[in-house]
Amino acid sequence: MSVLSHPFVRRSLRILPVTAVILLAGCVADPAPQAVTETPPPEIGVYTVESRPLALNTELPGRTAPFRVAEVRPQVSGIIQERQFIEGAEVKQGQPLYRIDPAPYRAALARAEANLASARSLAKRYERLIETQAISRQQYDDAMAAWKAAEAALEVARIDMQYTQVLSPISGRIGRTRVTEGALVTAGQPQEMAVVTQLDPIYVDVTQPVTQMLRLQRAVEAGRIASVDGQEVKVGLTLEDGSQYPLAGTLKFSEVIVDAGTGSVTLRAEFPNPEGKLLPGMFVRATIQAGVQPDAKLVPQQAVSRAPDGSARVMVVTADNTVEARRVEVLRTVGNAWLVGDGLDAGEQVVTEGLQHIRPGTPINPVPARNVELKTDFRLAAR
Repeated sequence: MSVLSHPFVRRSLRILPVTAVILLAGCVADPAPQAVTETPPPEIGVYTVESRPLALNTELPGRTAPFRVAEVRPQVSGIIQERQFIEGAEVKQGQPLYRIDPAPYRAALARAEANLASARSLAKRYERLIETQAISRQQYDDAMAAWKAAEAALEVARIDMQYTQVLSPISGRIGRTRVTEGALVTAGQPQEMAVVTQLDPIYVDVTQPVTQMLRLQRAVEAGRIASVDGQEVKVGLTLEDGSQYPLAGTLKFSEVIVDAGTGSVTLRAEFPNPEGKLLPGMFVRATIQAGVQPDAKLVPQQAVSRAPDGSARVMVVTADNTVEARRVEVLRTVGNAWLVGDGLDAGEQVVTEGLQHIRPGTPINPVPARNVELKTDFRLAAR
């Protein structure tokens, strides 16, 4: 029997290849460890907070009102002979509008002239006679009084004659006529013949809540806002269709009485209206300069978020280029930005771009934000 044919030797030969593979595998050297590379901090867009003087404006609703309105009425009675204007046209002060039949007043004027001539002649005759005491003093006084009365009657007749021409009391735009040729009008009648409205300039009456006025007064007293007293306050205007009126107005006065029903006061502004675009009764929104904040800090609206408790927060870049969440006080909107009170200082950077990629403590590489374009000017009025 051969040694190789022995059962124990044959089992050993079957196991040998597997063992050799294991031993060879164990002799293979371990691979060299790979170098670990660190991910650079993400580029995050930031906005640098600035502090500059800012005009603070208040936008209030209001309506336009005519500068002057004149109701044309007859001052003498008679029949309308002619209408001397075109409805809806511009008329000048003193321009004839209607002619009332002057015939009766022409006759009354002639009679008054005759009475005056007679009274004057009698008075002069008595003046010579009184020197010789041919008449009594009473007769002389009566003649002189009659002379004066005749002069007054002539003046009245002349005025009535002038009033047969109905003139425009002011310059402006005249509306539709209430009477036509052939109509009988009477002096002092309640129904006007026409209405003339002066539209250039034109008033805008707006209402301001008392609470808003008191809040502004407290801010001025605290020194946070500089008052514009003693200066001409400019007013902007937004029309009902959202368009901006191109000409600026000026604030004229404020009512001194609070409306008990609405709790507001009325402010009146005056606007130039050379083209007649503003008509009485139009609904508008007036932007009035309430004051000037000397150290206003504006933050883009996309930088401000709200916490669950409703407070406003921003992500601020710290000195070591990490971010921290900070609560800030937002006072009002100015264009597309927030006016910030406490919580931020000028020169600090707030995150406006890439907020979804960071959390407090995240290191970042701050770069100027590309999504910031403030729609306001520190020097101009803003909403």
